[in-house]
Amino acid sequence: MRPVYLCGFMGCGKSHIGRMLSKECTAVFIDLDRYIVDNQMMTIPEIFAQKGEPYFRDLEARYIKNFKGRTIVATGGGAILRDETAEFAREKGIVVFLNASFDTCYGRISGDTNRPLVVNNTKEQLKAIYDTRLPIYRKNSTYEVNANTSDKIITSEIVKLIELDTKAHNKLKG
Repeated sequence: MRPVYLCGFMGCGKSHIGRMLSKECTAVFIDLDRYIVDNQMMTIPEIFAQKGEPYFRDLEARYIKNFKGRTIVATGGGAILRDETAEFAREKGIVVFLNASFDTCYGRISGDTNRPLVVNNTKEQLKAIYDTRLPIYRKNSTYEVNANTSDKIITSEIVKLIELDTKAHNKLKG
């Protein structure tokens, strides 16, 4: 199994589904935001405030390259927005876009003080960010999964995609 990178807007379920997938696939689970916080010894709001969002996006791009093999990575909402980061992830593994509606995402992230974009933007501004990111997630992912359904269905869909990818990748290898 190659690494699986879960992408999508804040609140689409990347971390929750990632934990479920890691159990289902007996894989290591990495929450990229948590990984960055642990390695930088700063919270995400502190990184944004002291070093800026571009610095944080650079960290995402750098750290995403650390994972190999049986790994499920819940990327941050902006990690796969950079074409070069997405290209790396697609070459080394598969990128699965968890496509949840804005209302679903907003219901989960509203009031979350650990998300600088939520704290610093109105609901309307967040919707505009969501609308801008949606086509980029689609373009930069290997697969898209409907994330407006139950976590068990979402996990089951991704397991099938992983199995297909593993078969295809093994055929290519020989």
